[in-house]
Amino acid sequence: MKELAGRLTALDPDAGAAVQVIAYFDRLAEARAGVESLVRGAAVLAGVPARLVDAERRVRVRVEADGTRRDTDLPPDPDWPSAALAPDGVPALWLERAGATPSVVDAVILERAAGAARLVLDRTRGRAPLEDPALVETLLDATAPEPARLHAARKLGLDPAAPARALATPGGRPRILPASSASPASSETQDAVAPPGRYGVGPAGPARAPAAVVPTGRVGVGPAVPVLDLPRSWSAARTALRFTADGTAQDPGPRVVHADELGGVALLTDLVVPGAEPPPDVHAVEAAAADAPWLLATLYAVTATASLRAAAAEVNVHHSTLQDRLVHAEHLLGWPLRTPQGRLRLQLALTMRRLARP
Repeated sequence: MKELAGRLTALDPDAGAAVQVIAYFDRLAEARAGVESLVRGAAVLAGVPARLVDAERRVRVRVEADGTRRDTDLPPDPDWPSAALAPDGVPALWLERAGATPSVVDAVILERAAGAARLVLDRTRGRAPLEDPALVETLLDATAPEPARLHAARKLGLDPAAPARALATPGGRPRILPASSASPASSETQDAVAPPGRYGVGPAGPARAPAAVVPTGRVGVGPAVPVLDLPRSWSAARTALRFTADGTAQDPGPRVVHADELGGVALLTDLVVPGAEPPPDVHAVEAAAADAPWLLATLYAVTATASLRAAAAEVNVHHSTLQDRLVHAEHLLGWPLRTPQGRLRLQLALTMRRLARP
């Protein structure tokens, strides 16, 4: 390949450079390059910054022409040369070259880098979120035959030998993700194959862990289980969803709840029926909240922090102001809030309030 590139360069510099680009990205692919290394190669070879934005997988990588990673939230210029990660897809990889007609070399850089990046993302982050409702329904149906569920898993891009988890959202539509994609501890292996003559060869630093690929808003996250055990993860995810909140002043609480972190608290779901008459303590909380708009956020801060001073900081009031609020809240609720027993009762009341939601 090197000899061919030399001959082509003598005849056509662009053709010779294109062959060198192809050979370079082939080496990266063989070495199982990470996304950042691929974007770095595109930037250094092109001599301008390059960026990759995959909104579906929540991946953003931008690298300067000197190989320095420097991400930005600014949108790409639609006039920059770009390439999609998949046929007929939207642009996802850009070379920040403004005011010039894309060269043959730029086109080859984009095509080879985008193709390699797509393979890395499919391998390390799956397809997030996994689609096809019919296949998802089959996979989550415990009564479906095992061969049918394994077939559905493969069609969805899941490795039957790797754990996965189910996610539940208020809309009722289930999501399935590889366990590594939904875990903050997952990471992407990064490598180093340097562009010839443009960037020093050396081992790459540690890769950044990808963000948890979960829907926005309220989400119940099931435990990571073998693919054939996903119906159990789905059931647990729906249970966890009942413990979530909108995270607003009128519905304070966690937006994302992991089922495997609930422990014995999950037993409350058997006692509080959605839409049914809520327990008396929930009625007391609702009546108190109608009297004092600040009450729900303050009470949640008291149950969710380690001390009253921390709770005061959480709701951005002075410690003495929080004390005054608690005195008023105790009067409205009818039980103490500054004792361990009172805070436990309050925490249960706020939790049952979420569970009683229709």
